[in-house]
Amino acid sequence: MFGTVVWALIGVVILLVTWRTGIGMLRSVTTPPPPPPPPGEMRRINVRYRCGVCGVELRMVMAPDEDPPPPRHCQEDMDLVAPVE
Repeated sequence: MFGTVVWALIGVVILLVTWRTGIGMLRSVTTPPPPPPPPGEMRRINVRYRCGVCGVELRMVMAPDEDPPPPRHCQEDMDLVAPVE
């Protein structure tokens, strides 16, 4: 008798955890993405550049806009490196 009650309680706990997880996942899918940041704030990007003169590579992860101008190295603009993916 005691063993049956314990197994029933364990089953109810598993059911509640599964239910809450499922509802949380559904809510996360239905919420809209946050609005973009106002102009002038830093944005996350992932862009790689290479110096055409000496071969130095640079990875840019933050910029004020999504398409920043290339940085300069060896007095020349760096070349955009295409992603491997």
